[in-house]
Amino acid sequence: MSIRFISLIKITTLFLLLVMLAGCARREASDAFIQIKGSDTEVNLVQRLAEEFMKDHQIYIAITGGGSGTGIASLINKQTDIANSSRAMKDEEIKLAKDNGVDPVAIVFALDGLALIVHESLPVESLTLDEISQIYRGEVTNWKEVGGPDLGISMYGRQSNSGTYIYLRDNVIKGDYSPKVRSMNGTAQIVEAVRKDKAGIGYVGIGYIIDDKGNTLSGIKSLEIAKDINSPFVSPLDPENVKSGLYPIVRPLYQYTDGKPKGNILNLILFELSDRGQDLVMKEGYYPVTSEYMEINESLGIFE
Repeated sequence: MSIRFISLIKITTLFLLLVMLAGCARREASDAFIQIKGSDTEVNLVQRLAEEFMKDHQIYIAITGGGSGTGIASLINKQTDIANSSRAMKDEEIKLAKDNGVDPVAIVFALDGLALIVHESLPVESLTLDEISQIYRGEVTNWKEVGGPDLGISMYGRQSNSGTYIYLRDNVIKGDYSPKVRSMNGTAQIVEAVRKDKAGIGYVGIGYIIDDKGNTLSGIKSLEIAKDINSPFVSPLDPENVKSGLYPIVRPLYQYTDGKPKGNILNLILFELSDRGQDLVMKEGYYPVTSEYMEINESLGIFE
């Protein structure tokens, strides 16, 4: 065997060894770095949870918003470790994921009361679900039609890739949005728009309109909502109304992973669902996972 051939074998072996080591390094790096993308409703909450988790773990977690649809698309395309979503994945999204070798697993880590907000000066205190539906479908266009002043209604909402947009459309509006709804890039933009518009109405997660003491931000107010004209009007600002199911616009908040979570991804989710994590959920203006959703989480076998 020639020296030249032996040298070639050595070089090839060394190259393969380096490739293997690089692969190991990537696996170790991925366990020390978690990418999370998706829901704007969840982004601040997950950022807060991640900050606490990182205090006790040698790990870096990067979190970006952009909407539930963005997070789900990133998971399908293997561009994120966790997809935040304020809605369940659609059947066609699950099929796309599986066709691309991704097995979506959904974990509910918090609940959200969806608030309808108006300018603090507007003399309207409550709406029924049907009135909200009529407003956002464009059938009610003046506040006087729902007991307010003679003032045209300005509607604010999210873009179509938002889980909140889809949730409200499917569960409250039950039809198409009026083309006059102004689509905002994020939830914070809806809050700021309503603050400046005395005729405005918008929908936002509760966590975006209260401070760390549980008080509503200045310039806006949250309406009391009733399921129908025979039901009581209740505020989402009272946690008991949300926990008991009395408040009619409550939804689960999801995190999707590719297959059962493992390593630090699993550790993060376990932290979020721990007593410490759920306390943070409440402090951020959201609500803890009910026993019903915990049973669903456990049925997935992700904690084995």
